[in-house]
Order: sequence, then structure tokens, then C-alpha cells
Amino acid sequence: MNIDEQLRAAINQKLIETGERECLKELLRAKLTECGWKDQLKAHCKKVIKEKGLEHVTVDDLVAEITPKGRALVPDSVKKELPQGIRTFLAQHASL
Repeated sequence: MNIDEQLRAAINQKLIETGERECLKELLRAKLTECGWKDQLKAHCKKVIKEKGLEHVTVDDLVAEITPKGRALVPDSVKKELPQGIRTFLAQHASL
């Protein structure tokens, strides 16, 4: 395990231990729901299923189809807010 992987693992462990990871996940869920991301992705899923037919779509196919669109639909503000929350956490827990 290289130094970056070790640092990432240590940060993740600290986030889990303090409960901050769950708080950040809840914040992300709320922001995505608030901006309509969840509804847009749900509509895209329905469209894909309708186009291909329910009998011809597997869960893996659906995930492969919607993942790029899902990532692209995340607003830049949300993409910036989560890392900022992690940076704030790290600043408060500098003993890591």
C-alpha cells in the first residue's frame, strides 16, 4: 500500500469513527435530492427501460447505462461542497 492509499485509508477510518462519514453522506443525499438529481436519474432509468424493454434490461446493464449520466448530472456546487466538508473535517482533526 503506497503512502496515498495509507493516507486515504486513515482519513476514511477517522471519518467513520467520528460519524462524520455518515453526516457527509446525508448531506450529499439531501443536496442531490434538493437539486432534482434523483428525479432526473429516475426519469432516465425509466426511459432506458422503456426503450430496451423490461425483459431485455438487467440491473448491470441499467447501472452501466445510467452511471455516466448520473455523474454528469451532479451539479458543480455539490461536487465542490463535499471535498470542502472533508477538508474542514481534516483541519479540525489535524492530528491524523
